[in-house]
Amino acid sequence: MNQFTGSLYTALEALPSCWQGVFAQAPVQQALRQLEAFLSARLAAQAVIYPSQPFKVLHQLPLEHVQVVVLGQDPYHGPGQAQGLAFSVPNTVPAPPSLRNIFTELAQEYPDDYRAQQADLTRWVKQGVLLLNTTLTVEQGKAGSHAGKGWELVSDAIIEAVAKQGKPTVFMLWGRHAQAKKRLLQPATDSSPLLILEANHPSPLSARRAPMPFIGCGHFKKANQWLRQQGRPGVNWLAHEASN
Repeated sequence: MNQFTGSLYTALEALPSCWQGVFAQAPVQQALRQLEAFLSARLAAQAVIYPSQPFKVLHQLPLEHVQVVVLGQDPYHGPGQAQGLAFSVPNTVPAPPSLRNIFTELAQEYPDDYRAQQADLTRWVKQGVLLLNTTLTVEQGKAGSHAGKGWELVSDAIIEAVAKQGKPTVFMLWGRHAQAKKRLLQPATDSSPLLILEANHPSPLSARRAPMPFIGCGHFKKANQWLRQQGRPGVNWLAHEASN
């Protein structure tokens, strides 16, 4: 089951030390207190909340290893889907439409090497891809139901921390919601530049629409070319090892 049943503070206490400082800021602490109260009230009202581990991606990826940030909006709201990694679902669940379009773009960029991809994107996280939703919980069948409850302050702090980590980093901003976070992207120094790639959201409603269609954006190859120019390893987007 992928339902949230516990406490945010229990999950936070288990985070690696590299992320702890992000959550120590007073505005973030206040947002977390509001979120803890809100989630407790919704659970008491018998709401079904996903995912079971809102901070899963932070448990799997140390701050200093982040090479690429992919911003999503909020978790999938169907049973068994959300797993704490934006756009990703377990391999036991069919890939949602946005994820299928991500794979369509990969197939266009790597036509000679592409093969069917697993829906669980843990393999990307292991290579330094932070798959971050700006809202980290949602209620079953109610997209956007936990927006405006405090998560935005929390995810903004995570985004700012990555931008200022001191290493060249790529930010993939797909859709207007993600692109609104561009204001947070200030590198720590001139020697730690950021590459900001923008396109429409991969949703079927916008993936092929002007002015910045997602299909054909070339972001995956562009990211690797730039990262390697900056001395970072880049990402094997077509890696196919079994996920944990």
